[in-house]
Amino acid sequence: MVTEQFDLDETRPRGVRLPRRERRAQLLAAALEVFVAQGYHAAAMDDIAERAGVSKPVLYQHFPGKLELYLAILDAACDSIIANCREALESTQDNKQRVAAAIDAFYAYVGHDTGAFRLVFESDLTNEPAVRGHVDRVTTECAAMIATVIKEDTGLPASASQLLAVSLVGMAQVSARFWLTEAESGLADLTRDQATALVAGLAWRGIRGYPLND
Repeated sequence: MVTEQFDLDETRPRGVRLPRRERRAQLLAAALEVFVAQGYHAAAMDDIAERAGVSKPVLYQHFPGKLELYLAILDAACDSIIANCREALESTQDNKQRVAAAIDAFYAYVGHDTGAFRLVFESDLTNEPAVRGHVDRVTTECAAMIATVIKEDTGLPASASQLLAVSLVGMAQVSARFWLTEAESGLADLTRDQATALVAGLAWRGIRGYPLND
Protein backbone atom coordinates (compact mmCIF):
# COMPACT_ATOMS: atom_id res chain seq x y z
CA MET A 1 0.00 0.00 0.00
CA VAL A 2 1.38 3.40 -0.97
CA THR A 3 1.11 6.19 1.54
CA GLU A 4 1.12 9.92 0.90
CA GLN A 5 4.54 11.35 1.57
CA PHE A 6 3.74 15.05 1.41
CA ASP A 7 0.68 17.22 1.92
CA LEU A 8 0.66 20.63 0.28
CA ASP A 9 -2.15 22.89 1.45
CA GLU A 10 -2.78 25.17 -1.51
CA THR A 11 -5.62 26.99 0.27
CA ARG A 12 -3.26 29.03 2.44
CA PRO A 13 -2.44 32.52 1.14
CA ARG A 14 1.16 33.50 0.51
CA GLY A 15 2.93 34.81 3.59
CA VAL A 16 0.94 32.87 6.21
CA ARG A 17 3.27 31.68 8.98
CA LEU A 18 3.24 27.93 9.50
CA PRO A 19 4.77 25.69 12.16
CA ARG A 20 8.25 24.63 11.05
CA ARG A 21 7.26 21.01 10.42
CA GLU A 22 4.22 22.01 8.38
CA ARG A 23 6.25 24.52 6.37
CA ARG A 24 8.89 21.89 5.64
CA ALA A 25 6.23 19.48 4.38
CA GLN A 26 4.81 22.24 2.18
CA LEU A 27 8.22 22.98 0.69
CA LEU A 28 8.94 19.30 0.07
CA ALA A 29 5.61 18.86 -1.70
CA ALA A 30 6.25 21.86 -3.94
CA ALA A 31 9.80 20.74 -4.67
CA LEU A 32 8.63 17.23 -5.53
CA GLU A 33 6.26 18.61 -8.15
CA VAL A 34 8.95 20.80 -9.67
CA PHE A 35 11.65 18.10 -9.71
CA VAL A 36 9.29 15.53 -11.23
CA ALA A 37 8.18 17.96 -13.92
CA GLN A 38 11.57 19.49 -14.76
CA GLY A 39 14.28 17.17 -13.46
CA TYR A 40 17.04 18.23 -11.10
CA HIS A 41 19.18 20.25 -13.49
CA ALA A 42 16.37 22.31 -15.01
CA ALA A 43 14.63 23.00 -11.70
CA ALA A 44 15.51 26.24 -9.92
CA MET A 45 15.05 27.23 -6.30
CA ASP A 46 13.07 30.22 -7.60
CA ASP A 47 10.61 27.82 -9.24
CA ILE A 48 10.22 25.83 -6.04
CA ALA A 49 9.73 28.90 -3.87
CA GLU A 50 7.11 30.23 -6.28
CA ARG A 51 5.31 26.87 -6.36
CA ALA A 52 5.27 26.79 -2.55
CA GLY A 53 4.11 30.39 -2.33
CA VAL A 54 7.06 31.53 -0.23
CA SER A 55 10.07 33.77 -0.67
CA LYS A 56 13.40 32.20 -1.56
CA PRO A 57 14.94 33.18 1.82
CA VAL A 58 12.22 31.13 3.54
CA LEU A 59 13.14 28.15 1.37
CA TYR A 60 16.81 28.53 2.28
CA GLN A 61 15.93 28.67 5.98
CA HIS A 62 14.87 25.03 5.68
CA PHE A 63 17.27 23.74 3.02
CA PRO A 64 20.77 25.17 2.43
CA GLY A 65 20.75 24.25 -1.25
CA LYS A 66 18.99 22.48 -4.10
CA LEU A 67 20.89 19.23 -3.61
CA GLU A 68 19.95 19.01 0.08
CA LEU A 69 16.31 19.60 -0.85
CA TYR A 70 16.46 16.94 -3.55
CA LEU A 71 18.06 14.44 -1.18
CA ALA A 72 15.37 15.05 1.46
CA ILE A 73 12.67 14.17 -1.07
CA LEU A 74 14.64 11.23 -2.39
CA ASP A 75 15.17 9.87 1.12
CA ALA A 76 11.42 9.91 1.79
CA ALA A 77 10.71 8.29 -1.58
CA CYS A 78 13.21 5.49 -0.94
CA ASP A 79 11.87 4.91 2.57
CA SER A 80 8.37 4.58 1.14
CA ILE A 81 9.33 1.96 -1.45
CA ILE A 82 11.28 -0.07 1.10
CA ALA A 83 8.43 0.09 3.62
CA ASN A 84 5.94 -1.01 0.96
CA CYS A 85 8.14 -3.97 0.04
CA ARG A 86 8.49 -4.98 3.70
CA GLU A 87 4.74 -4.71 4.22
CA ALA A 88 4.12 -6.86 1.14
CA LEU A 89 6.45 -9.63 2.32
CA GLU A 90 4.93 -9.60 5.81
CA SER A 91 1.35 -9.62 4.54
CA THR A 92 1.21 -13.40 4.07
CA GLN A 93 3.11 -16.63 4.68
CA ASP A 94 2.12 -17.99 1.27
CA ASN A 95 5.15 -17.59 -0.98
CA LYS A 96 3.18 -17.32 -4.21
CA GLN A 97 1.17 -14.47 -2.72
CA ARG A 98 4.36 -12.92 -1.35
CA VAL A 99 5.83 -12.74 -4.84
CA ALA A 100 2.67 -11.12 -6.19
CA ALA A 101 2.48 -8.66 -3.29
CA ALA A 102 6.13 -7.64 -3.62
CA ILE A 103 5.76 -6.99 -7.34
CA ASP A 104 2.51 -5.12 -6.80
CA ALA A 105 4.27 -2.89 -4.26
CA PHE A 106 6.46 -1.57 -7.07
CA TYR A 107 3.55 -1.20 -9.49
CA ALA A 108 1.53 0.66 -6.87
CA TYR A 109 4.38 3.03 -6.11
CA VAL A 110 5.19 3.70 -9.76
CA GLY A 111 1.51 4.30 -10.47
CA HIS A 112 1.10 6.79 -7.64
CA ASP A 113 0.18 10.25 -8.88
CA THR A 114 3.02 12.12 -7.13
CA GLY A 115 5.49 10.73 -9.66
CA ALA A 116 8.09 10.40 -6.89
CA PHE A 117 9.35 7.15 -8.42
CA ARG A 118 10.95 9.19 -11.20
CA LEU A 119 13.42 10.63 -8.70
CA VAL A 120 14.40 7.11 -7.64
CA PHE A 121 14.42 5.18 -10.91
CA GLU A 122 14.80 7.92 -13.54
CA SER A 123 16.90 10.57 -11.81
CA ASP A 124 19.05 12.83 -13.97
CA LEU A 125 21.53 13.11 -11.09
CA THR A 126 22.71 9.53 -10.60
CA ASN A 127 26.31 10.61 -11.15
CA GLU A 128 26.10 12.40 -7.79
CA PRO A 129 27.40 9.92 -5.15
CA ALA A 130 24.82 10.88 -2.52
CA VAL A 131 21.97 10.37 -5.00
CA ARG A 132 23.44 7.11 -6.27
CA GLY A 133 23.67 5.88 -2.69
CA HIS A 134 19.99 6.58 -2.07
CA VAL A 135 18.92 4.89 -5.30
CA ASP A 136 21.08 1.83 -4.65
CA ARG A 137 19.63 1.56 -1.15
CA VAL A 138 16.23 0.68 -2.60
CA THR A 139 17.60 -2.30 -4.50
CA THR A 140 19.91 -3.35 -1.67
CA GLU A 141 17.35 -3.26 1.13
CA CYS A 142 14.41 -4.67 -0.85
CA ALA A 143 16.59 -7.44 -2.27
CA ALA A 144 17.96 -8.27 1.19
CA MET A 145 14.44 -8.81 2.53
CA ILE A 146 13.44 -10.94 -0.44
CA ALA A 147 16.71 -12.90 -0.33
CA THR A 148 16.07 -13.85 3.29
CA VAL A 149 12.74 -15.39 2.33
CA ILE A 150 14.22 -17.19 -0.69
CA LYS A 151 17.10 -18.62 1.33
CA GLU A 152 14.84 -19.84 4.14
CA ASP A 153 12.37 -21.47 1.78
CA THR A 154 14.69 -22.95 -0.85
CA GLY A 155 17.90 -23.72 0.99
CA LEU A 156 19.91 -21.92 -1.67
CA PRO A 157 23.21 -20.30 -0.62
CA ALA A 158 23.06 -16.66 0.44
CA SER A 159 24.81 -15.45 -2.72
CA ALA A 160 22.38 -17.30 -5.00
CA SER A 161 19.38 -16.09 -2.99
CA GLN A 162 20.67 -12.52 -3.20
CA LEU A 163 21.11 -12.74 -6.97
CA LEU A 164 17.57 -14.04 -7.44
CA ALA A 165 16.24 -11.31 -5.17
CA VAL A 166 18.04 -8.53 -7.05
CA SER A 167 16.68 -9.98 -10.30
CA LEU A 168 13.15 -9.94 -8.90
CA VAL A 169 13.48 -6.31 -7.78
CA GLY A 170 14.84 -5.31 -11.18
CA MET A 171 12.06 -7.12 -13.01
CA ALA A 172 9.42 -5.49 -10.82
CA GLN A 173 10.57 -1.90 -11.16
CA VAL A 174 11.51 -2.04 -14.86
CA SER A 175 8.27 -3.75 -15.89
CA ALA A 176 6.24 -1.36 -13.72
CA ARG A 177 7.82 1.67 -15.38
CA PHE A 178 7.25 0.17 -18.84
CA TRP A 179 3.62 -0.54 -18.00
CA LEU A 180 3.09 3.03 -16.77
CA THR A 181 4.70 4.52 -19.88
CA GLU A 182 2.42 2.43 -22.08
CA ALA A 183 -0.61 3.36 -19.96
CA GLU A 184 0.19 7.08 -20.11
CA SER A 185 0.57 6.92 -23.88
CA GLY A 186 -2.73 5.08 -24.25
CA LEU A 187 -1.06 1.97 -25.68
CA ALA A 188 -1.49 -0.34 -22.68
CA ASP A 189 -4.47 -2.67 -22.70
CA LEU A 190 -3.64 -4.19 -19.30
CA THR A 191 -4.87 -2.91 -15.98
CA ARG A 192 -2.39 -2.68 -13.11
CA ASP A 193 -3.82 -5.84 -11.56
CA GLN A 194 -3.50 -7.71 -14.85
CA ALA A 195 0.07 -6.53 -15.39
CA THR A 196 1.07 -7.43 -11.84
CA ALA A 197 -0.47 -10.89 -12.14
CA LEU A 198 1.33 -11.51 -15.43
CA VAL A 199 4.76 -10.55 -14.09
CA ALA A 200 4.17 -12.29 -10.75
CA GLY A 201 3.24 -15.46 -12.62
CA LEU A 202 6.51 -15.34 -14.55
CA ALA A 203 8.52 -14.79 -11.37
CA TRP A 204 6.73 -17.49 -9.39
CA ARG A 205 7.21 -20.12 -12.11
CA GLY A 206 10.93 -19.54 -11.81
CA ILE A 207 11.26 -19.37 -8.04
CA ARG A 208 9.03 -22.35 -7.27
CA GLY A 209 11.36 -24.59 -9.26
CA TYR A 210 13.89 -24.53 -6.45
CA PRO A 211 13.53 -27.17 -3.73
CA LEU A 212 12.01 -26.17 -0.43
CA ASN A 213 14.30 -26.19 2.56
CA ASP A 214 13.13 -28.97 4.88
